[in-house]
Amino acid sequence: MGIVNVTPDSFSDGAEHFEADAAIAHGRLLAEQGADMLDIGGESTRPGAEPLSAEEELQRVLPVIEGLRSLGIPLSIDTFKPQVMRAVLGVGADMINDICGFTRPGAIEAVADSNCGLCIMHMQGEPKTMQADPQYDDLLLEVQQFLHGQARAVRVAGVSERRIVLDPGFGFGKTQPQNYLLLRKLADLDNQGYPWLIGVSRKSMIGHIIGRAPAERVYGSVAAALAAIARGARIIRVHDVAATSDALRVWSAVETGAYL
Repeated sequence: MGIVNVTPDSFSDGAEHFEADAAIAHGRLLAEQGADMLDIGGESTRPGAEPLSAEEELQRVLPVIEGLRSLGIPLSIDTFKPQVMRAVLGVGADMINDICGFTRPGAIEAVADSNCGLCIMHMQGEPKTMQADPQYDDLLLEVQQFLHGQARAVRVAGVSERRIVLDPGFGFGKTQPQNYLLLRKLADLDNQGYPWLIGVSRKSMIGHIIGRAPAERVYGSVAAALAAIARGARIIRVHDVAATSDALRVWSAVETGAYL
Protein backbone atom coordinates (compact mmCIF):
# COMPACT_ATOMS: atom_id res chain seq x y z
CA MET A 1 0.00 0.00 0.00
CA GLY A 2 1.68 3.19 -1.22
CA ILE A 3 1.08 6.40 0.72
CA VAL A 4 -0.16 9.53 -1.08
CA ASN A 5 -0.28 12.47 1.35
CA VAL A 6 -2.28 15.45 0.06
CA THR A 7 -1.35 17.58 3.07
CA PRO A 8 0.84 20.62 3.75
CA ASP A 9 2.12 19.25 7.07
CA SER A 10 2.76 15.52 6.83
CA PHE A 11 5.52 14.38 9.21
CA SER A 12 7.21 12.36 6.46
CA ASP A 13 7.18 14.50 3.32
CA GLY A 14 5.77 17.92 4.29
CA ALA A 15 3.98 19.61 1.41
CA GLU A 16 5.87 17.69 -1.29
CA HIS A 17 2.66 16.30 -2.84
CA PHE A 18 0.15 18.84 -1.53
CA GLU A 19 -1.08 20.06 -4.92
CA ALA A 20 -3.45 17.64 -6.66
CA ASP A 21 -1.30 17.29 -9.77
CA ALA A 22 1.77 16.46 -7.69
CA ALA A 23 -0.19 13.94 -5.62
CA ILE A 24 -1.56 12.27 -8.76
CA ALA A 25 1.92 12.07 -10.30
CA HIS A 26 3.28 10.59 -7.07
CA GLY A 27 0.49 8.00 -6.94
CA ARG A 28 1.24 6.95 -10.51
CA LEU A 29 4.93 6.64 -9.67
CA LEU A 30 4.16 4.43 -6.66
CA ALA A 31 2.01 2.20 -8.85
CA GLU A 32 4.86 1.89 -11.35
CA GLN A 33 7.19 0.97 -8.49
CA GLY A 34 4.98 -1.93 -7.45
CA ALA A 35 2.24 -0.62 -5.17
CA ASP A 36 -0.75 -2.96 -5.19
CA MET A 37 -3.00 -0.26 -3.76
CA LEU A 38 -2.78 3.41 -2.73
CA ASP A 39 -3.79 5.14 0.50
CA ILE A 40 -4.79 8.77 -0.07
CA GLY A 41 -4.93 11.12 2.91
CA GLY A 42 -6.07 14.74 2.99
CA GLU A 43 -5.61 15.40 6.70
CA SER A 44 -2.40 14.96 8.64
CA THR A 45 -2.78 12.63 11.63
CA ARG A 46 0.74 13.13 12.97
CA PRO A 47 1.06 13.77 16.73
CA GLY A 48 -0.06 17.32 17.48
CA ALA A 49 -1.93 17.75 14.19
CA GLU A 50 -4.73 20.32 14.10
CA PRO A 51 -8.18 19.14 12.91
CA LEU A 52 -9.40 19.91 9.39
CA SER A 53 -12.94 20.54 8.13
CA ALA A 54 -14.64 17.88 6.02
CA GLU A 55 -15.08 20.41 3.20
CA GLU A 56 -11.37 21.20 3.00
CA GLU A 57 -10.43 17.54 3.25
CA LEU A 58 -12.71 16.73 0.32
CA GLN A 59 -11.28 19.60 -1.73
CA ARG A 60 -7.88 17.94 -1.32
CA VAL A 61 -8.71 14.29 -1.98
CA LEU A 62 -11.50 14.27 -4.58
CA PRO A 63 -9.34 15.49 -7.49
CA VAL A 64 -6.68 12.94 -6.56
CA ILE A 65 -9.17 10.08 -6.56
CA GLU A 66 -10.40 11.25 -9.96
CA GLY A 67 -6.85 11.38 -11.27
CA LEU A 68 -5.85 7.93 -10.01
CA ARG A 69 -8.94 5.81 -10.71
CA SER A 70 -7.63 4.88 -14.17
CA LEU A 71 -4.68 3.03 -12.61
CA GLY A 72 -6.92 0.03 -12.01
CA ILE A 73 -5.66 -0.63 -8.47
CA PRO A 74 -7.66 -0.18 -5.25
CA LEU A 75 -7.77 3.32 -3.77
CA SER A 76 -8.01 3.60 0.02
CA ILE A 77 -8.96 6.89 1.68
CA ASP A 78 -7.44 7.72 5.05
CA THR A 79 -10.25 9.52 6.88
CA PHE A 80 -12.34 9.34 10.05
CA LYS A 81 -15.14 11.69 9.01
CA PRO A 82 -18.44 10.07 7.94
CA GLN A 83 -19.19 12.95 5.55
CA VAL A 84 -15.88 12.37 3.77
CA MET A 85 -16.43 8.61 3.73
CA ARG A 86 -19.77 8.97 1.97
CA ALA A 87 -18.42 11.44 -0.58
CA VAL A 88 -15.32 9.45 -1.55
CA LEU A 89 -17.28 6.20 -1.83
CA GLY A 90 -19.59 8.03 -4.20
CA VAL A 91 -16.71 8.73 -6.60
CA GLY A 92 -15.12 5.31 -6.60
CA ALA A 93 -12.98 4.84 -3.47
CA ASP A 94 -12.43 1.16 -2.70
CA MET A 95 -11.48 1.25 0.98
CA ILE A 96 -11.84 3.46 4.05
CA ASN A 97 -8.85 3.53 6.38
CA ASP A 98 -10.17 4.97 9.67
CA ILE A 99 -7.68 5.82 12.42
CA CYS A 100 -10.64 6.07 14.83
CA GLY A 101 -11.75 2.52 14.05
CA PHE A 102 -15.27 3.59 12.97
CA THR A 103 -16.13 4.79 16.48
CA ARG A 104 -17.34 8.27 15.51
CA PRO A 105 -21.10 8.77 15.24
CA GLY A 106 -22.28 7.89 11.74
CA ALA A 107 -19.05 6.24 10.63
CA ILE A 108 -20.36 2.67 10.50
CA GLU A 109 -23.56 3.83 8.81
CA ALA A 110 -21.50 5.67 6.18
CA VAL A 111 -19.78 2.47 5.02
CA ALA A 112 -22.13 -0.38 5.93
CA ASP A 113 -24.21 -0.39 2.74
CA SER A 114 -21.25 -0.08 0.35
CA ASN A 115 -18.89 -2.78 -0.88
CA CYS A 116 -15.74 -1.03 0.30
CA GLY A 117 -12.98 -2.48 2.43
CA LEU A 118 -12.66 -1.24 6.00
CA CYS A 119 -9.43 -0.83 7.94
CA ILE A 120 -10.18 -0.70 11.66
CA MET A 121 -7.29 0.90 13.54
CA HIS A 122 -6.59 1.23 17.26
CA MET A 123 -5.71 4.64 18.64
CA GLN A 124 -5.57 5.84 22.23
CA GLY A 125 -6.73 9.46 22.41
CA GLU A 126 -6.73 11.75 19.36
CA PRO A 127 -3.92 12.96 17.07
CA LYS A 128 -3.42 16.32 18.76
CA THR A 129 -2.75 14.81 22.21
CA MET A 130 -2.27 11.05 21.70
CA GLN A 131 1.46 11.06 22.41
CA ALA A 132 1.29 13.21 25.54
CA ASP A 133 1.26 10.31 28.01
CA PRO A 134 -0.16 7.02 26.65
CA GLN A 135 -0.95 4.57 29.45
CA TYR A 136 -2.03 0.91 29.36
CA ASP A 137 -2.60 -1.73 32.01
CA ASP A 138 -2.07 -4.41 29.34
CA LEU A 139 -1.15 -3.02 25.93
CA LEU A 140 -1.65 -6.19 23.90
CA LEU A 141 -4.93 -7.11 25.56
CA GLU A 142 -6.40 -3.62 25.26
CA VAL A 143 -5.48 -3.27 21.57
CA GLN A 144 -6.88 -6.72 20.87
CA GLN A 145 -10.11 -6.08 22.75
CA PHE A 146 -10.74 -2.80 20.93
CA LEU A 147 -10.17 -4.34 17.50
CA HIS A 148 -12.39 -7.32 18.32
CA GLY A 149 -15.14 -5.04 19.56
CA GLN A 150 -15.13 -2.78 16.50
CA ALA A 151 -14.96 -5.70 14.09
CA ARG A 152 -18.01 -7.10 15.85
CA ALA A 153 -19.78 -3.71 15.65
CA VAL A 154 -19.35 -3.40 11.89
CA ARG A 155 -20.35 -7.03 11.39
CA VAL A 156 -23.58 -6.40 13.31
CA ALA A 157 -24.24 -3.52 10.90
CA GLY A 158 -24.10 -5.96 8.00
CA VAL A 159 -20.46 -5.68 6.90
CA SER A 160 -19.07 -8.93 5.51
CA GLU A 161 -15.98 -10.27 7.28
CA ARG A 162 -14.23 -10.31 3.89
CA ARG A 163 -14.30 -6.49 3.88
CA ILE A 164 -12.41 -6.08 7.17
CA VAL A 165 -8.70 -5.59 7.92
CA LEU A 166 -7.17 -4.63 11.27
CA ASP A 167 -4.39 -2.20 12.20
CA PRO A 168 -2.91 -2.12 15.74
CA GLY A 169 -2.03 1.56 15.26
CA PHE A 170 1.71 1.99 15.61
CA GLY A 171 2.52 5.49 16.84
CA PHE A 172 -1.10 6.31 17.67
CA GLY A 173 -1.11 6.67 21.43
CA LYS A 174 1.88 4.40 22.08
CA THR A 175 5.34 5.04 23.50
CA GLN A 176 8.35 3.79 21.56
CA PRO A 177 8.81 0.73 23.82
CA GLN A 178 5.09 -0.01 23.41
CA ASN A 179 5.40 0.24 19.61
CA TYR A 180 8.23 -2.29 19.55
CA LEU A 181 6.48 -4.62 21.96
CA LEU A 182 3.42 -4.50 19.72
CA LEU A 183 5.47 -5.30 16.62
CA ARG A 184 7.48 -8.05 18.32
CA LYS A 185 4.30 -9.69 19.64
CA LEU A 186 2.13 -9.17 16.54
CA ALA A 187 1.90 -12.91 15.91
CA ASP A 188 0.58 -13.38 19.45
CA LEU A 189 -2.34 -11.00 18.95
CA ASP A 190 -5.61 -12.70 18.06
CA ASN A 191 -6.73 -11.13 14.78
CA GLN A 192 -9.75 -13.47 14.52
CA GLY A 193 -8.74 -14.35 10.99
CA TYR A 194 -8.79 -10.78 9.67
CA PRO A 195 -5.70 -9.61 7.76
CA TRP A 196 -3.26 -7.28 9.50
CA LEU A 197 -2.52 -3.93 7.87
CA ILE A 198 0.68 -2.49 9.32
CA GLY A 199 1.92 1.09 9.03
CA VAL A 200 5.36 1.82 10.49
CA SER A 201 6.98 3.55 7.51
CA ARG A 202 9.27 6.47 8.46
CA LYS A 203 7.56 6.82 11.85
CA SER A 204 9.23 8.12 15.00
CA MET A 205 9.64 4.55 16.26
CA ILE A 206 12.11 4.05 13.39
CA GLY A 207 13.89 7.34 14.07
CA HIS A 208 14.05 6.45 17.78
CA ILE A 209 16.34 3.53 16.92
CA ILE A 210 18.43 4.88 14.04
CA GLY A 211 18.48 8.59 14.89
CA ARG A 212 17.60 9.83 11.41
CA ALA A 213 15.11 12.33 9.97
CA PRO A 214 11.93 10.92 8.37
CA ALA A 215 13.21 11.09 4.78
CA GLU A 216 16.32 9.11 5.83
CA ARG A 217 14.42 6.24 7.47
CA VAL A 218 14.00 4.10 4.34
CA TYR A 219 16.24 1.20 5.41
CA GLY A 220 14.90 1.14 8.94
CA SER A 221 11.34 1.19 7.61
CA VAL A 222 12.05 -1.72 5.26
CA ALA A 223 13.48 -3.72 8.17
CA ALA A 224 10.33 -3.06 10.20
CA ALA A 225 8.15 -4.06 7.22
CA LEU A 226 9.96 -7.39 6.94
CA ALA A 227 9.57 -7.94 10.68
CA ALA A 228 5.83 -7.31 10.33
CA ILE A 229 5.48 -9.68 7.36
CA ALA A 230 7.36 -12.38 9.27
CA ARG A 231 4.79 -12.01 12.07
CA GLY A 232 1.72 -12.30 9.86
CA ALA A 233 1.10 -8.87 8.29
CA ARG A 234 -0.64 -9.02 4.92
CA ILE A 235 -0.73 -5.34 3.90
CA ILE A 236 2.21 -2.99 4.46
CA ARG A 237 1.52 0.75 4.25
CA VAL A 238 4.72 2.44 3.04
CA HIS A 239 6.19 5.63 1.61
CA ASP A 240 9.09 3.88 -0.13
CA VAL A 241 7.38 1.39 -2.42
CA ALA A 242 10.32 0.42 -4.63
CA ALA A 243 12.67 -0.35 -1.74
CA THR A 244 10.02 -2.26 0.21
CA SER A 245 8.81 -4.19 -2.83
CA ASP A 246 12.35 -5.31 -3.71
CA ALA A 247 13.01 -6.42 -0.15
CA LEU A 248 9.74 -8.35 0.05
CA ARG A 249 10.41 -10.14 -3.24
CA VAL A 250 13.80 -11.35 -2.05
CA TRP A 251 12.45 -12.26 1.38
CA SER A 252 9.60 -14.21 -0.24
CA ALA A 253 12.02 -16.08 -2.50
CA VAL A 254 14.03 -17.18 0.51
CA GLU A 255 11.01 -18.15 2.57
CA THR A 256 9.12 -20.01 -0.15
CA GLY A 257 12.02 -21.51 -2.07
CA ALA A 258 10.34 -20.37 -5.26
CA TYR A 259 13.65 -20.07 -7.13
CA LEU A 260 15.16 -23.37 -6.02
